Amino acid sequence: MNYDAILVTSFGGPEGPDDVMPFLENVLRGKNVPRERMLEVAEHYYHFGGRSPINDQNRQLIAALEAELAQHGPRLPIYWGNRNWHPMLTDTLRQMKADGVSRALAFVTSAYSSYSSCRQYREDIARAQEAAGEGAPVVDKIRAFHNHPRFVEAVVDRLQHALAKIPEDRREAVHLIYTAHSIPLEMAQGCDYEKQLKETGRLVSEQLGHREWRLVYQSRSGPASQPWLEPDILDCLREIKARGGSSDVVIAPIGFVSDHMEILFDLDTQARELCAELGLHMERAETAGTHPRFIRMIRELICERLDENNPRLSLGVLGPRLDICAPDCCLMPRRKSAGRDEN
Repeated sequence: MNYDAILVTSFGGPEGPDDVMPFLENVLRGKNVPRERMLEVAEHYYHFGGRSPINDQNRQLIAALEAELAQHGPRLPIYWGNRNWHPMLTDTLRQMKADGVSRALAFVTSAYSSYSSCRQYREDIARAQEAAGEGAPVVDKIRAFHNHPRFVEAVVDRLQHALAKIPEDRREAVHLIYTAHSIPLEMAQGCDYEKQLKETGRLVSEQLGHREWRLVYQSRSGPASQPWLEPDILDCLREIKARGGSSDVVIAPIGFVSDHMEILFDLDTQARELCAELGLHMERAETAGTHPRFIRMIRELICERLDENNPRLSLGVLGPRLDICAPDCCLMPRRKSAGRDEN
């Protein structure tokens, strides 16, 4: 298949205090969310000066990918469009149309398959194409990559650096915790999100040679009456303290590809404060971010779509995700939930 551009697609985030409420209104538009909840989430952003790091991190990712493609090919221009804040997808698709782009590959900054991390991005791209009008470029989404060898290698390397901060004689007994954004149970039952996360955790642990690990969730935002994936990271930390044994905890947010607001608030602030209160020693691994192996993975995913003879790399038993999702894949559950999900 021939492509003439790459489209990096992400969630978006505010870049100053004045952006916070308009950004959250974009995120929550059409959802039955009390204003009190919106104001609560807004405070998380104001705590960090009203600026999410996600846009800066995407700028860094794009710069690294541009350098990778310039050195190794294919030489394709990279565009950037967000779902909820500038640069908005609609504006980006209009610019691509004006530039004469006819067909693009979209790299979405999420490794896993669920409504909010896959299908919703495709729906947003479709709306942006419609808004751009006749002549808007065709956009094909790059497959989910939770078990791609380069992604796993990048996560392993980040974790090795975190584990190295634990004294060697205590390292074997450390509590290794993988986190991901919780989603409503109804949404989880209609996709492979949980299955993929467990496979990534197993693959990473095998390469680390660390047998004991657990997958937990963070950042849930729905009403208490609605079941979401559990256990929650804070409950997990309390359980570790209650059970006794090692007081060393290493947290790896494998459900995320960059250190954005979900990480800064839920892990680096809330979880770290709880660990201090409980007397636990916490280290947090960085996400893949701009790790060279992660950037190389993006290029390899591009190359496999350009030439069907290129290998479709994957580890584990689930194999590589299909390029084209099935019509009933990752459908929207009946109820919608609020949150600051920057997947």
